Amino acid sequence: MGDSQVIAFALAAAVLTIAPGPDTMLVMRNVLRGGRRDGVRTTLGICSGLFVHATLSACGVSMLLIHSATAFHLLKLAGAGYLVWLGLQSLRRAVRTPPSTVRLEAVAPPGRGTLWQCFREGLLSNVLNAKTAVFYLAFLPQFIDPTEPVLRKSLLLAGIHYVEGIVWLVALSILLDHTRRFLLKSAVRRWLEGLCGAMLMWFGARLALERQ
Repeated sequence: MGDSQVIAFALAAAVLTIAPGPDTMLVMRNVLRGGRRDGVRTTLGICSGLFVHATLSACGVSMLLIHSATAFHLLKLAGAGYLVWLGLQSLRRAVRTPPSTVRLEAVAPPGRGTLWQCFREGLLSNVLNAKTAVFYLAFLPQFIDPTEPVLRKSLLLAGIHYVEGIVWLVALSILLDHTRRFLLKSAVRRWLEGLCGAMLMWFGARLALERQ
């Protein structure tokens, strides 16, 4: 399993993992909301979505996204709308949070998400990303030999991507959590919350407006 194809994929996936995008913004947003636990839960949801894309790609279902403009645009608009909705939630909290409600002594700010809520936000953000589905369909076959079992190899590659995503986003969650005494200052937290919200909305709008 440690052949050159796997190593090449691992390197390519690592570059894609650390590239800033909606996943990074969503994790940052949820760490600000509820600390590292919310960040880790969100990360688990995001990375679990990779197995969904790998399975659909291996089974050929994702081929519909390539050959059906309607299917592609519907999924793209659903993902874009979800990102915009998450961004609006962040902007609303940034605007509505009064300075006196945030205390530096707080272990976690009010509004910590439940396990399922954080996991669901991460999972839906990833699964509804049509560009991720197309990427897996177009990218994974380059690292799979025709003689290999496609589903098993696809899940192996998704597992590598999963581990890389977990390591990167969990490390980001821990780093942000360690600086929360500074980040929980009202002005800083509201500014970052607003920035994350604006970025999520920007990613959603860009996704909706991009051509196939």
